Amino acid sequence: MEPNPGGQVTATSNLRADSPLFAQWRRWSTLPGGRWLFSATLGLRVPYTGTVHPRVLELRPGFARVGMQDRRRVRNHLDSIHAIALANLGELATGLALLAGLPPDARAILTGISVDFLKKARGALIAECAVDPPSTAERRECVCEAVIRDRAGDDVAHATTRWLVGPRDRR
Repeated sequence: MEPNPGGQVTATSNLRADSPLFAQWRRWSTLPGGRWLFSATLGLRVPYTGTVHPRVLELRPGFARVGMQDRRRVRNHLDSIHAIALANLGELATGLALLAGLPPDARAILTGISVDFLKKARGALIAECAVDPPSTAERRECVCEAVIRDRAGDDVAHATTRWLVGPRDRR
């Protein structure tokens, strides 16, 4: 991953574009309300993730940008966004970036997460992740990082995830 002049992180390899997740995003994101529908469906399919009401803003193989609004339900006793809501957002950004670039015969499961909390998170947040997904379903670990920023562009948290990639079960 390399930062670009605008401070965003970009993946550096030539990535696949045939994952089922990315195909669905491509179909829906161009329709009126399609991004909202994709995000709402994601929240239904992954119920815990849905608790933060994420909005997928951009998705391509190896890259995801996901937003989250500040709501009372995600706040803590310090009147800022709860640490686990931030972890949830970071996990989602890393998972989407990775899964959008995996070949159709691969799957990934989260095996670890760590989050560095840099400042109190308030207001709308954006999580970005850029990763070079593997091009095969060979079993391996992938480490991904999401940077979570507030409206001012300040980093509020960094989430580092470990995903185990391997072949999809053939049932």
